Amino acid sequence: MKINLSFPATGCQKLIEIADELKVRPFYEKRMGQEVEADTLGDEFKGYVLRITGGNDKQGFPMKQGVLTNGRVRLLLAKGHSCYRPRRDGERKRKSVRGCIVDGNLAVLSMAIVKKGEAEIPGLTDNTIPRRLGPKRASKIRKLFNLTKDDDVCQYVIKRPLPLKDGKKQKFAAPKVQRLVTPVMLQRKRHRLALKRRRGEKNRLAAAEFAKILAQRQKEAKEAKELKRKRSASLRESKRSVSSQ
Repeated sequence: MKINLSFPATGCQKLIEIADELKVRPFYEKRMGQEVEADTLGDEFKGYVLRITGGNDKQGFPMKQGVLTNGRVRLLLAKGHSCYRPRRDGERKRKSVRGCIVDGNLAVLSMAIVKKGEAEIPGLTDNTIPRRLGPKRASKIRKLFNLTKDDDVCQYVIKRPLPLKDGKKQKFAAPKVQRLVTPVMLQRKRHRLALKRRRGEKNRLAAAEFAKILAQRQKEAKEAKELKRKRSASLRESKRSVSSQ
């Protein structure tokens, strides 16, 4: 079985192949997300704690979190599910995935180092790969450089050097700062709120006008009903007087 180890602190990955099944047997029957001590993998892993993040079986089908089996199943997957990328809007597809429980049928097991041990692992913990891109969101740039709200965030954007061309000056690529509070953005917000207030005032005036018209119509209907009742009563009275004569 191959084990793909990653160390988030340095950004490094390393693929190791273990032929002895006894070394990987402690990982069997464990689920994705569980933490396991790595002492059985070798002396250099003494004190290390690994978290199972995934894996693939010998036919290439990936493990899926939440499927509580160690076999392969076919699931109807949609947008937002892992192990599936929709090609069209609203598309769903039945795909084969492997359960989240580790067993001997896996070809590759992916794990991340949660706790570092005593010894260094060559190519994994002794080297640091710098991040290619810096933060883009304004609040994250402030957090990285410990800035206040008065500081200009755009002056602290981390620029990335572009490949140098012959006889040309060095050029840099900088991300566009997102969620930046600018005077134009505040003006648009004030405009939206003013429109909202105007709509509310207009609706209140329209509701008051409607209530006034409704009350007037109800009053007119009541008066017409009362007049009709009086007319019918007087008509009955006149008919009685005529018949009595």
